[in-house]
Amino acid sequence: MTALKIVLTGATGGIGSAMAQSFARAGHRLILLGRNSDALAALQGRLQEPSRHQIMLADLSSAATIASIAAKLAAMGEIDVLINNAGLSDFGLVADLQDDAIAQMLQVNLLAPMRLCRALLPLLSSSGNAAIINIGSSFGSIGYPGFSAYCASKFGLRGFTEVLQRELADQPIAVHYLAPRAVRTTMNSPAVMAMNKELGNREDEPEIVAAAALQLLTQRRSSSRYLGWPEKLFVRLNALLPNVVANALKKQLPTIRRYATQHRGH
Repeated sequence: MTALKIVLTGATGGIGSAMAQSFARAGHRLILLGRNSDALAALQGRLQEPSRHQIMLADLSSAATIASIAAKLAAMGEIDVLINNAGLSDFGLVADLQDDAIAQMLQVNLLAPMRLCRALLPLLSSSGNAAIINIGSSFGSIGYPGFSAYCASKFGLRGFTEVLQRELADQPIAVHYLAPRAVRTTMNSPAVMAMNKELGNREDEPEIVAAAALQLLTQRRSSSRYLGWPEKLFVRLNALLPNVVANALKKQLPTIRRYATQHRGH
């Protein structure tokens, strides 16, 4: 595989760190974006050939910050791949949601990828191996109780990715939507992990997502890929027969409510 220059947001999270290590082992050069400089430096130090990679402190919560990031990236030269991985989640019932949590999730999970894609398209267009990978979720296709703002942000990211795939269909930029099921990372609170265990919701290791992302780098045609069984089936079923999925989730509501209220400390 040709060595690619990859911009990776949310690099120090569970999925981001796994992707960074996988990509580095494959010989790619990385620009790692994150909010914690110490964590970024530690991650860089763990990568194969650390000096090949760069780190960039980045808070993706504002348009001005993203514009500044884009300018810095442009000054670094050509970019082959943008991976929008940074994400936030907040577990709780709609009645308990806080305005700042809603705004932050939409900013980081949806608006930041949209702004970064727009800003970096000129750089990507000059690459012969250009790709965008937006890390979505099965919750971007299934409205799951307790995750309203997260679902809304990922539904939006899925829609944006679909539009971008179609707008760039006649250009040599592959646009991918990669949707994992639940992943075992610190983004999931203890309440969420306990709920998943009780309900039998399976969780993947971050390395599963990293392997899928690495595979997408070799695909020159845009695609949407969903990970995990039976979650892939539920995504299709929810699109065709949403009432079937709604009835199944209704049976889980007492358990979801119990953990959601515990999580909020009620």
